[in-house]
Amino acid sequence: MTWLHRFTQVVVGATFLLVIAGGLVTSTGSGLSVPDWPTSYGWSMFTFPLSRWVGGIVYEHGHRLIASMVGLLTIIMVIAYWRTEPRKWVRWLTVVALGAIVAQGLLGGLTVLTKLPPAVSAAHAGLAEIFFVLTVALAVFTSRGWAVAYDDGPRAVGSAPALAADRGLRRLSVVAIAVVYVQILLGAVMRHTGAGLAIPDFPLMFGRLLPPAELLAIPGVAIHFAHRVGALLVAACLAATAWRVVARHGDRREIVRPALLLLALVVLQITLGGLTVLSERNVVINTAHLAVGALIFALTVVLALRVHRPHFATGVVGAASRPTATRVPAGTTMMERNAES
Repeated sequence: MTWLHRFTQVVVGATFLLVIAGGLVTSTGSGLSVPDWPTSYGWSMFTFPLSRWVGGIVYEHGHRLIASMVGLLTIIMVIAYWRTEPRKWVRWLTVVALGAIVAQGLLGGLTVLTKLPPAVSAAHAGLAEIFFVLTVALAVFTSRGWAVAYDDGPRAVGSAPALAADRGLRRLSVVAIAVVYVQILLGAVMRHTGAGLAIPDFPLMFGRLLPPAELLAIPGVAIHFAHRVGALLVAACLAATAWRVVARHGDRREIVRPALLLLALVVLQITLGGLTVLSERNVVINTAHLAVGALIFALTVVLALRVHRPHFATGVVGAASRPTATRVPAGTTMMERNAES
């Protein structure tokens, strides 16, 4: 594990903290507790007096400071990658991440200045998730496992061609990313349009399996219902992906573990969604629901990248991390070696 990978993990952790902080802002309704931007009540956000951190200001101003920290860490990360990372496409991915966090900051400011319009607020939330998974992807690309094609021994090496040939799993993993992200966007729209309790019971909907047709004509009810349907689609898609992983590639621990963890997180997420409704949007439960959603999205991306690993030309993260010839069993053909890398 290289120092660059460790630093990227720090950025991932800080970004996840930022996602949680943003969730607390919306869960507590603190989005306009600090009504100006980029200043805070006329002060620089870095010199705003601690004595004025009261009520919702704690959440909103704290969110701004964490965002600034993540922005600084991202700048340092870009510089570090461009000085030490040999893969050009990885270096450019850090630039994309930097552009995403800059756009995210501007959207956050616009959200405040325009008084929290749902479209801008939802875009702000959606872009936050994109930046988060970009940092996660960079952590995957700089990991030692990626560099050696997750070579855990003869079983993993022997099964690599089968993984490379599994087009169905590759397609499923990409579809899973799309389905999960659409569900995240639906959740963001629901949160920022105040539709979280538009359907006030769970697991039933107005005491029925399906809400009455006349109520579905109400925008808030329609959005909330779409989010619940989306949860079922996410569960079905991830279950299908996990089943294929375990059934066909049970010896590939690098994809079995995230696939099974995804199933556990989906169960937890649906439970948190139900508790959010039943508790009438309890702040802790509501924020936990958002945080677990981000983890599901990130882990879905990790799984997809690992599934596609045999089709990347190289996984080099530095000369010291390159797989040596002793790791490839004798008799391995050139085609098999290329599939592993």
